[in-house]
Amino acid sequence: MKKIIKKLVPGFIISLYHFSLALLGAIFYGFPSKKINVIGVTGTNGKSTVVEMISEILKESGHKVASISSIRFKIGSKEWQNDLKMTMPGRFALQKFLKQALIEKCDYAVIEVTSEGIKQCRHKFINFGTAVFTNLTPEHIESHKGFENYKKAKGRLFKSAKRIHVINLDDKNAEYFLGFLAKEKYGYAIKFQTKKLKGKDRGQNLRLTKAESCQLSSKQTKFFVGNTEFNLKLLGKFNIYNALASICVGISQSIDLRVCKKALERIEEIPGRLEIVIKKPFNVIVDYAHTPDALQNLYQTALEFKIKKSKMICVLGSCGGGRDKWKRPELGKIASECCDKIILTNEDPYDEDPKEIIEQIRRGVIEREGLEVFEILDREKAIEKSLRLAHPSDTAIISGKGSESWMCISNGRKIPWDDRKIAKEKFEKMFFQ
Repeated sequence: MKKIIKKLVPGFIISLYHFSLALLGAIFYGFPSKKINVIGVTGTNGKSTVVEMISEILKESGHKVASISSIRFKIGSKEWQNDLKMTMPGRFALQKFLKQALIEKCDYAVIEVTSEGIKQCRHKFINFGTAVFTNLTPEHIESHKGFENYKKAKGRLFKSAKRIHVINLDDKNAEYFLGFLAKEKYGYAIKFQTKKLKGKDRGQNLRLTKAESCQLSSKQTKFFVGNTEFNLKLLGKFNIYNALASICVGISQSIDLRVCKKALERIEEIPGRLEIVIKKPFNVIVDYAHTPDALQNLYQTALEFKIKKSKMICVLGSCGGGRDKWKRPELGKIASECCDKIILTNEDPYDEDPKEIIEQIRRGVIEREGLEVFEILDREKAIEKSLRLAHPSDTAIISGKGSESWMCISNGRKIPWDDRKIAKEKFEKMFFQ
C-alpha cells in the first residue's frame, strides 16, 4: 500500500506530510530539544558504536545521558532494546523520547541519525548542537536515487547543527562535510595531514585529533592521542576511528583526555558489533555488517588475528525489500576473497523471494581452489552448519543482523530472532548434550 501511495502522490506532498508530522510532534511535546544538549551521529558505518562511546565519555565526566541507536534506547540508568527494526524512530517517538530525557534531567541526548530518517524529516525541530560524521560509502542508493543524494541527505544534519561539527578527515567525503558552517570544527584521523585541506581556511578553523603509534592485536587496540595512551578492548582499526570521533566530542565539551581514556577503556563490547559469543574451541563472531565496506572491515580484522592454517567460516545474506540490490554480488565477492567456507542464507527478505536474494549474492562469488560455498535458506540451520564446519582455532562469522531481535518476512510480519542466542543454543546442544 505504501509503495502505491508513493507512486501516485507527488514527492512534495509526501515531504510536506513528513515535515508537518515533525512540527506537530515538536509542538505536542513542547520542543524539548531546546533545553537539552543534542548530539547527532551520522555516516554509513560505526554510528551505533560512536553513540555508545560518546555516551560513556559524557557519563564518565559526570553528566546524565540519554541515547538512541540501532542497538538500544537509554535514559540515565534505564535502557531497553531497540526492537523497532528502525534505527531512528518516528517524529513523535523522537520528541517523546527527548521529553522523557528532559523530565529525567538528562544533560545530553545522543542520537543516531540516518539518511532515511533525514529524508522523512525526523531530524526537523530537533535542536542539534553537535553533528558527527563517521564515514560514507554507498548505501540506500535506490531509495535516494543516487550516491550524491544520499550524501546530501547526511549533509542536512550538518546544515541544521551550527555549533559543533566533528568530521572523519580520512574519509574521501570529508571536504563536503567541512563545507558547512559551524562555530567550532573538529577533525579526526589516523593518516590525514591538515595541509591537504582545500578551501579558504586550509584548516585554520579546525582542531585536529590524530591517533599515533597504532597497534592492533587479537586482545586489544592501542593508540596515542598526544601523550595519552588508549588501550581499547574493542578490536579493529575501524574502532580507532570510532574512538577518535567520540574523543573529539569529549574535547568539544571540555572533557579531559584522561576522562575519555577511562570511559573508552571500560567498554568490554558493543552488542552485535564484532561480538565474540563463543571463544573455545573456536571463535564465533556476530556482527551487524551489512554493507560492502563494513563486511570488508569485519573480515579484514578477523583475518589479521586468525591463527595460520585455521579457517574462516562465514554466514551471510542480504536484506530484501528491494533495497540496495546492487550490493548483493559485492557481498558475495568480498566473502569469496576472505573466507574459506561461505554459507549463504536468509536475512530479512521482507516481500522478496529469499532464494533470489541468495542467488544474487552467489553471482558475485569468485570461485577458487579450496573455497566451499553452501546455500542454506533456513538461517538457524545455516548458523548450526557453521558451527559443525568449525574446528579448533577456526573462526565462524555470522554477519548481517548483529543484535537485532526480529527477522522481517513477507506481508509485514516479524518473527523473534537473535543470531547470538541461536549460536549459543546450537553450540550447547552440540557439545554439552
